[in-house]
Amino acid sequence: MPNAKVLSEKQAIVEALAERIKKSESGVFVDYRGITVLEDTALRTEMRKSGVEYTVIKNTLAAKALDKLDMKGLEDILNGTTSLATSAEDAIAPFRIIADYSKKLGDRFNVKAAYMDGEILSPDAVAELSTLGSKEALYSKVLGTMLAPITALAVCLGQILEQKGGALEAPAEAAE
Repeated sequence: MPNAKVLSEKQAIVEALAERIKKSESGVFVDYRGITVLEDTALRTEMRKSGVEYTVIKNTLAAKALDKLDMKGLEDILNGTTSLATSAEDAIAPFRIIADYSKKLGDRFNVKAAYMDGEILSPDAVAELSTLGSKEALYSKVLGTMLAPITALAVCLGQILEQKGGALEAPAEAAE
């Protein structure tokens, strides 16, 4: 039987992990077996730059945190070496970075599973989502798509006005 101090520390870790998962927009569970310290350092640096929290997690404590959040379907992946990348700001950032490193490192760094908006995602879905741009890039694409018809209309109306010999401002005599 573990002593009370160790038990309370583990309960605090489970609480913190559950809170981290709950607050995050997305997360990716990774099998990091066989990566070097240099590769891990580069990965962590890139994660920090993108606002992604990346930590190694204990499978038993992660299982308790997921159970506490009632997230089913991830029990099978919690074996071997497991790390978790989460983001509270950009939902696509962990997918993009992890998929990139998975391609670079091959079999030594694999996606186990992921979640986004309460849905469990397969490694294939992570690869597909990783091709999307950042949230800001997606916003600018949507905004550009919305502004395109308005801009085209303004240009067209300006050309019609020029053809008719009209001016954008009313003559001073007509205003009086």
